[in-house]
Amino acid sequence: MAKLNAVVLLFTFVILLTDITTTTVDGQGTNAKPLVKYKHDYFQTYQFENLFSKRNTPIAHAVGFWDYFSFINAASLFEPLGFGTTGNKTTQMMEIAAFLGHVGSKTSCGYGVATGGPLAWGLCYNHEMSPAQKYCDDYYKVDYPCTPGAEYYGRGAIPIYWNYNYGAAGKALNVNLLDHPEYIEQNATLAFQAAIWKWMTPVKKSQPSAHDAFVGNWKPTKNDTLGKRVPGFGATMNILYGEGVCGQGDVESMSNIVSHYLYYLDLLGVGREQAGTHDVLTCAEQLPFNPNTKLAAS
Repeated sequence: MAKLNAVVLLFTFVILLTDITTTTVDGQGTNAKPLVKYKHDYFQTYQFENLFSKRNTPIAHAVGFWDYFSFINAASLFEPLGFGTTGNKTTQMMEIAAFLGHVGSKTSCGYGVATGGPLAWGLCYNHEMSPAQKYCDDYYKVDYPCTPGAEYYGRGAIPIYWNYNYGAAGKALNVNLLDHPEYIEQNATLAFQAAIWKWMTPVKKSQPSAHDAFVGNWKPTKNDTLGKRVPGFGATMNILYGEGVCGQGDVESMSNIVSHYLYYLDLLGVGREQAGTHDVLTCAEQLPFNPNTKLAAS
């Protein structure tokens, strides 16, 4: 966390020195060209457009919100920590496909006979459309008290739910998301930053982050092996959603995420054959890291 805070401060300093108008933290302004050049130029604008080709169609729910430059600005913050920069070019591109596979699935409004196919509709949303509740958990009222009037429903590229997740993300990103959770649906760069933070951060210190589980930094324990948890894309679903999608066989909620990942691998020129065997690619048989239903929606 200290390393991330240092990177956040450096990123803020670069912004102050850069004479480019961009979206501000409070959601004002416009998305513009990258403030910081992303290290790898092989993930380009046309590839982003191919992955999310239907996001700005009239029936989408976040028209004009998401763009390539917002993703690149967000990714540059986490590049020094290994996001999209770990391993060789293939591994790096696979991580981009994996992360965006989650994003595409969780923000899609595609369906079976949708124009362009059901996998072309990622980034259709930037927030939960009909929240069932305010997602305020008073158990965390000491560290992350709910702000009167604030609602902590799902927002972002990999939606964040609950006051404690907004509070933790805001603390890491140096943004007051506990008082202003709406910032995430007002600022695409911040929305991507929060999602990448979630990808890079373990739920518990004794567990891997989705990033570490995917790129091979994580070495499973004996208990992990007994729980059929192995490094790969399947483990990222386990970390991010737990029993919400894992350990239930090839259920649709899991298969949809996997399908987006494979589709993106193909579009990025890596090829789905690189994705690995069924036990690596899915979490169908994995026991959850954190058997708690609430974590599946966090």
